[in-house]
Amino acid sequence: MLDITYTTPKPKVIQGAQSEWELVIGMEVHAQVATQAKLFSGASTQFGAEPNANVAFVDAGMPGMLPVINEECVAQAVRTGLGLKAEINLHSAFDRKNYFYPDLPQGYQISQLYHPIVGEGEVLVEMGADTSGQPMARTVRIERIHLEQDAGKSIHDMDPHMSFVDLNRTGVALMEIVSRPDIRGPEEAAAYVVKLRQILRYLGTCDGNMQNGNLRADVNVSVCRPGQYEKYQETQDFSHLGTRCEIKNMNSMRFIQMAIDYEARRQIAILEDGGSIDQETRLYDPDKNETRSMRSKEEAHDYRYFPCPDLLPLEIEQGWVDDIAENLPELPDALKGRLMALGLTDYDASVLTAEKENADYFLAVADGRDAKLAANWVINELFGRLKTDDHAITDSPISAQQLGGIIDLIKADTISGKIAKELFEIVYTEGGTPAEIVEARGMKQVTDTGAIEAALDEIIAANPAQVEKAKENPKLAGWFVGQVMKATGGKANPKAVNQLVAQKLKG
Repeated sequence: MLDITYTTPKPKVIQGAQSEWELVIGMEVHAQVATQAKLFSGASTQFGAEPNANVAFVDAGMPGMLPVINEECVAQAVRTGLGLKAEINLHSAFDRKNYFYPDLPQGYQISQLYHPIVGEGEVLVEMGADTSGQPMARTVRIERIHLEQDAGKSIHDMDPHMSFVDLNRTGVALMEIVSRPDIRGPEEAAAYVVKLRQILRYLGTCDGNMQNGNLRADVNVSVCRPGQYEKYQETQDFSHLGTRCEIKNMNSMRFIQMAIDYEARRQIAILEDGGSIDQETRLYDPDKNETRSMRSKEEAHDYRYFPCPDLLPLEIEQGWVDDIAENLPELPDALKGRLMALGLTDYDASVLTAEKENADYFLAVADGRDAKLAANWVINELFGRLKTDDHAITDSPISAQQLGGIIDLIKADTISGKIAKELFEIVYTEGGTPAEIVEARGMKQVTDTGAIEAALDEIIAANPAQVEKAKENPKLAGWFVGQVMKATGGKANPKAVNQLVAQKLKG
């Protein structure tokens, strides 16, 4: 892995009516654990099932039903912690968080307030390059990750007089990933969620589907005067950061940025007008591009937390954690470094590792081949065509093996780059084996220098004036190269043509 030196990006500064203000952002990301069963029951986690089809007695809060921990949910939380370079707590415990919602049939949520399963970790969030070209990144500290149950869903738009409740999500395992207030701007917040989603998908611990609600973020926003954040870092006194407001249930990178920008400006206007910020939970309305008050921000005592009497403390062994660690997949930062060590640019490596499916496809194409050439074909030809046709990489009409076959033909000088693009189009639209198509359709490039020389001699003989011009201005030699390629139907080896043209025009 390459050792890359990053600079720290400057915080976002907003000019108020009276002075400058800086943003301070912390995030609580709720990631649905990728398991087939719920956290404390065997009910399915399948998305899109009929309402209330995936509900066990314990999920519905039936009397006398006791929760039983799903070991795979615990393993997935441990994998996530390891992937975020976090401390794994061998001792953790579950608590009851008491509140009333119609879609919370137990009247409480089982969570981990006092003893979470994962402790402090970190995420490296890359932020492009500064004006000098130096790559920028911010390390966002993870405070904790705890396991908890999801609630159900209230549906208010199916009947004008009644609301309906779907308990399919009730009891689904969530990992709440809580960051420190280290994020300093809207773009950084979105980039943090993107990076977190990328890591979770590589680990296989969450599918990251934000449309289905499988990954959503609560964003804590406050504003402070320049220099106050540095005082917080020295003292760990949160009062330097200003009063925060939480924006709930954000599931779009674009809306996260818009909500933060609006909320920061709202707070600045209040403060500069001599008011104070009420700590509260707010919702973002994308149609009006504004946040609105949902409720006052509760503190832990408002939920009457206490240890869950139905669950013993969770004790795991270090050996079990070590086994999970040994079987972790290669994570995106490590893979990106490996690709750059093979000669890929930072940009190419970033594009290819952005999604796990992209990386898997590229690695299959590049296996045993020229990595840079493979990257060019995957990014420029394949990704470009897939975007035009609105296809995902998983639906690509051309397989990694087929694209690898085209690259093999290029490296063997069987076909030229121009012919390769024609071959790509054939394989993309019709399928087939590249080598067999080239053979059957007579697409091999002409490498016989005798045949190329004969074509060039005819062109030189027919264009004596152009020859004299090219001798005076060598840049005009390209005209002869083009004429030879035209005469051979584009099949002449370009390298051989260039060499022969240079030799002939010298003489």
